Amino acid sequence: MNIKAEQSLGLIFFPALDWSISPTHPEREERLLYTKDQVLEEGVLDIEGIKEYNPEVASLADINRTHVCIPNAEEIVTKPHLISAGGAIKAAQLVMEKQVDSAFAIIRPPGHHAFRVVPGSRGFCTINNEAIMVEYLRQKYGTELKIAFVDTDAHHADGTQDIYYNDPNVLHISLHQDGRTLFPGTGSVEELGGPGAFGYTLNLPLPPNTTDQGLHYALDNLVLPILDDFQPDLVINAAGQDNHYSDPLTRMRITAQGYAELNSKLNPDLAILQGGYSIESALPYINIGIILAMAGLDHLNIKEPDYQPEIKKQDAIISDKIKARVDSLRTAWKLKEESDIQKEFQCTDYYTTQRSIFYDTDQFRENQQLKIKVCTDCSGLIEIISSIRPDLRSIGQAKVLIIPFEVCSSCRKEAYQKYQQATEDPKFKHVYLQDKEEDQLLVSN
Repeated sequence: MNIKAEQSLGLIFFPALDWSISPTHPEREERLLYTKDQVLEEGVLDIEGIKEYNPEVASLADINRTHVCIPNAEEIVTKPHLISAGGAIKAAQLVMEKQVDSAFAIIRPPGHHAFRVVPGSRGFCTINNEAIMVEYLRQKYGTELKIAFVDTDAHHADGTQDIYYNDPNVLHISLHQDGRTLFPGTGSVEELGGPGAFGYTLNLPLPPNTTDQGLHYALDNLVLPILDDFQPDLVINAAGQDNHYSDPLTRMRITAQGYAELNSKLNPDLAILQGGYSIESALPYINIGIILAMAGLDHLNIKEPDYQPEIKKQDAIISDKIKARVDSLRTAWKLKEESDIQKEFQCTDYYTTQRSIFYDTDQFRENQQLKIKVCTDCSGLIEIISSIRPDLRSIGQAKVLIIPFEVCSSCRKEAYQKYQQATEDPKFKHVYLQDKEEDQLLVSN
C-alpha cells in the first residue's frame, strides 16, 4: 500500500565524510550514516511527499554576512563547513519557494555554539549554520521576516543567542540541560536579550534527568503560547538530540518518541540538526521520528530497541523546578516592555559587558568587550573588542563594528566614524565593519 505524507518534506543529508575533529571524536560522520541507513531500510524515501535534495555550497559572502572571522573566513572555514551551511540554506530555499511544506537538514559539522565573532572552533562548531541560513533569507526575502528559533539541544545555544541577542525580529528560545551542570555553562533565565530586543531571548535550563514529561510541559506552557504571541513567519527547530537518555555526553532522559511528539506539536518549517552522540542507540530512531512527525505521519510506534516505559517517569522535584522557571519566563515575556531592566537600559548611552569565551576545540580563550548603543530609533550599533590568550596564531587585538538591519542614520554615521578611527589606532591588528543594510564586510589589517 502506498503511503502519502500529509505535509511534503524535503530532506538534505550531508555527513561530511572528509571532515572530523579526530577519528574517534563523538562528532563524526557515523552520526549521520546510521540515520541514512535507517531511512533507507524503513523505506522512508519511498513515501510520497518525502524527497531528498542535495545541499548547496555556501559562499564566503554568506559566511561574512553572519560572522566576522578572524583573521578572515578563508583561513577559518573549510569546504565541509560551506556545504553544511549550504545544506541549511537549501532547506530554507525549498520552503520559501514552496517546493515543500517543511525541510529537515541532517547535516554536520553543527553550528549553534559559533558566535558572531569567529577566531576558531568551540563546542564542535566553527560557523553557525542556522544563523547563516536566516541571514541569507533576510537578504533575499526581506528584513521584515520574523524568525523564531526553538533550540532543543542539551547544550545551551550560546552562539545563536549571541548573534540575535539584540535583534527584535528574531525570537530565540533555548531548552537545555542546566548550564551549571554542562558545557558551555550559560543559558540562565536571567539572559533575556540586549537593549534593542529585551525579552526576545528566552532560556529554560532543565534539571538533569528531565524526561519527556518535563520537556513537553515546557513546550505546552512556554514555547507554544509565546510562539502564538510572536506570530513568526518561520519556526526553526535547532534539533539537537543529545537530550536522549542514552547520550554519552549529557544527563537527560528524553526518548525518540518524545522528540517526535515535540516536532508534531511544534510543526516547524525547518529543522536543522545540531548535537547528538548516541550514534547507534538513539540518532536513527530520533531522526526517523522527527521525519515522520514533520511529514504529518504516525510516529507513535517509534521506539528504541532498549526502550522501557519507566524512562518517562520524572521526579516531582524536577517537575516543580521546571514549572517555576516556566512561570518566571512567561512573566518576563509578558512584562518585557516595562521591566526594571528595560528602564535601566534607557538610562545609559551604551550597554557594556565583558565576557570570556573558551574555545574548547582549539584550546584558547577569547576575551571580549561588547558594547551596544542604546538607541530609540533602531536596535543600535554593536562594538566588539576581541583578544585571544594564548595568541598562538598572532591574531592580535581586533575591533568589530556591526551595523544592524533597519539602522538609523545616526548609528550608521557613528559606526563608520568609529571604523575609521580604529583603522588608525595601532593597538588593533584587525578592524572590521559588518554592514547588514548594505550586505558588506569592510576589513582593515
